[in-house]
Amino acid sequence: MAKIPSIKSAIAPRGSVLPKQAKPDKLPTTPMTLRQYLIIMSIATAVCWAVWASVVFFYDPQSAGFIGFSLFYLSLFLSLLGTFSVIGFFIRAKMVKNDEIVFRYIKKTFRQGIFFATFILLLLFLQQHKLLTWWNFTLLLLFYIFFESLIFANRKYQNRDYVG
Repeated sequence: MAKIPSIKSAIAPRGSVLPKQAKPDKLPTTPMTLRQYLIIMSIATAVCWAVWASVVFFYDPQSAGFIGFSLFYLSLFLSLLGTFSVIGFFIRAKMVKNDEIVFRYIKKTFRQGIFFATFILLLLFLQQHKLLTWWNFTLLLLFYIFFESLIFANRKYQNRDYVG
């Protein structure tokens, strides 16, 4: 069986030595502070709301087509995600007065922001196609509650201080 040449041997002629790759200097990494995260997330959310408002005011729904509706739903999703994440974080931080673990709420509020924004967009999509009924709404709501409770029940730690 013939040996398949490696990429290095295919590029460099036999007997030549390939230069070693210079390792890039590691840049000093500093973790993002909670304040920086909240400021960046708030600014990005404001930009997304401005994009959504421009889509609403400048696109005609009758002639927008796929691109117009995609921009509408994408900008609305990102706007709702940022809004629910930031507001949810502030609500959780207000409820828990312990400053040591407040940064752990970011992951949970971001996940809940994704779920809630998806829930609202699914409702709007169903309404756009005239498929939204009370039982569709109830099924989506029960699915959302089931999914959240499933995540809550499968947390790694059951103590009160852990946020997950």
